[in-house]
Amino acid sequence: MNSLKVASQLVIALGLLNVWLLRSGKASAWRGGGSRDMREEFAVYGLPQWFMWMVGFCKISFAALLIVGLWVPSFSRPAAYGVAVLMMGAVAMHLKVSDPWKRALPASSLLVLALVVAVS
Repeated sequence: MNSLKVASQLVIALGLLNVWLLRSGKASAWRGGGSRDMREEFAVYGLPQWFMWMVGFCKISFAALLIVGLWVPSFSRPAAYGVAVLMMGAVAMHLKVSDPWKRALPASSLLVLALVVAVS
């Protein structure tokens, strides 16, 4: 189970960092409502720009805590629960705009991985 937890932490952390630091301004087949970048995606969801920055800060912070949690395990569970809550919100936003299920797949996958980390 420890290997699964470590792998899950790395996949979550690297995935979040990739989306928020490297790809936030780029198009993706996974973006909600067919939007072209992160700003447009949050607008499609009807969310204000300040909320995008808050969510981004939280996701980057949780990703960092998951990486630190590899050495300081007490950080892993709270970070994983935080990611799980954010991913539930992401799935809800995809449902709100009637996206095909495929677009919610990354958020759903990270939700499952975050729950694996949180309960292990």
